[in-house]
Amino acid sequence: MSNDQVRILWADDEIDLLKPHIIFLESKGYNVTAVSSGVDAIDQVSNNPFDAIFLDENMPGISGLEALSKIKAIQPNTPVMMITKNEEESIMEDAIGSKISDYLIKPVNPNQILLSLKKNLDSKRLVSERTTSSYQQEFREIGMRLNDRLDWKEWMDLYKQIVFWDLELQKGGDPSMQEILSMQKDEANNQFARFVEDNYIDWLENASGDRPEMVHTVFKNWVVPELTKDKPLFLVVIDNLRLDQWKVIQKVIEEDFRVEDERSLFSILPTATQYARNSLFAGLMPSEIQKQHPKLWLNDEDEGGKNMHEEELLVHQLKRLGKPLKHSYAKITNHNYGKKVLDNIHSLSSNDLNVIVYNFVDMLSHARTEMEVIRELADDEPAYRSLTLSWFEHSPLRDIMKEIRAMGAKMLITTDHGTIHVKHPIKVVGDRNTNSNLRYKTGRNLNYSAKEVFEVVNPGDAYLPKTNMSSRYIFARTNDFFAYPNNYNHYVKYYRDTFQHGGISLEEMIIPFIVCNPR
Repeated sequence: MSNDQVRILWADDEIDLLKPHIIFLESKGYNVTAVSSGVDAIDQVSNNPFDAIFLDENMPGISGLEALSKIKAIQPNTPVMMITKNEEESIMEDAIGSKISDYLIKPVNPNQILLSLKKNLDSKRLVSERTTSSYQQEFREIGMRLNDRLDWKEWMDLYKQIVFWDLELQKGGDPSMQEILSMQKDEANNQFARFVEDNYIDWLENASGDRPEMVHTVFKNWVVPELTKDKPLFLVVIDNLRLDQWKVIQKVIEEDFRVEDERSLFSILPTATQYARNSLFAGLMPSEIQKQHPKLWLNDEDEGGKNMHEEELLVHQLKRLGKPLKHSYAKITNHNYGKKVLDNIHSLSSNDLNVIVYNFVDMLSHARTEMEVIRELADDEPAYRSLTLSWFEHSPLRDIMKEIRAMGAKMLITTDHGTIHVKHPIKVVGDRNTNSNLRYKTGRNLNYSAKEVFEVVNPGDAYLPKTNMSSRYIFARTNDFFAYPNNYNHYVKYYRDTFQHGGISLEEMIIPFIVCNPR
């Protein structure tokens, strides 16, 4: 919006004395309407749209504060800048409580007025320009880093950098820069997939070597050390929580907690709940769970729920670690059960460890595929983040966290894997026993192009169950997803632009681990 299009209303009973200020603004291209009373200000607002209003607090007749409430009822989104001689705190509080946009003390000079206008009318544009300029500079640095041989620590740092700019550029609203970042993220994911393929098996075979913290070791290495004798520890596992989603709910959580530590870890392959979350609670890789606890593990082709024994796996891990703690475990899969856990939260205060698994983000991810309403509400990543924030602010989990703070308890937040916005179909053929996940496939009669996937011919190399002699696993990279040739176009149209997990991407594999203490 150019200045000559900006309409300003200025109401002051000494408006004639402010003529130099008005001339100054008009010389800058602003269109200024001047009135000398609150009644005239209300009349103008009733009949004309304004982009900004300067309002004297102490006018005879209808005061500035009285006029303000009437003006806000007519044009609620128009920024109002209150001008007054009165510095009493109560007056300021009344004005701020009435949702003014700025507060200026007389005498004001023209530059103060101009700054207030720019702050309230041009701030989004100015912030966007600064953000865009900063990203343009960092774009080159990110590009150069992608040409280096990054280790796992550097990949974690780079992903945090990409998430930061994703959120910043979203605020600025510059579609061209968001598109450039999206292309850079795709390139980063291509390089990251190659990095994982080159190193993943080595990480598993050399547990004592240089490798990232992973989901099957995080309980032993990061959760157990946070246990204390005097206060309960709450471990909140929000299924499918990506780093960017954590960043958008962080500001809400920080109303009640101080984030003492923010770390990252790697999920395992497949980045799917039945593998990654079972490994989290068992402290074992999937093939080790199958071997040590055969009654607690189901393979993809087996009937029944694949995550029905998480608490039992947790108990076995606690015993193995020499930590037979007094604990609780709750898996929340719907709103009503979340309210039930909330109602009984204080009964958990005497436990050493309380685990709460919240499945809503995962349900939201799948619902976004299945339900047209959700598809429309979350058709891209900013919308998906926004929906996550809106859910969290009104969820039982938010209230549960408030009660955890009231107990004075420490809280850990993590997840088992993330999710990615899929766009590019890859053809694969499998028999009737092939699993349905769109990001990984396992079976004995898989037909695919080897160059398009990461294949694990011998599942034992990746500590994955082997159901028969010829079974193997394949994983989709970046934003690919698997599609069957039969009814291909319908299948692709239905699943493209949905959020899936199970494969290799920054979004699925690098996940948050947060340590929170009550405020």
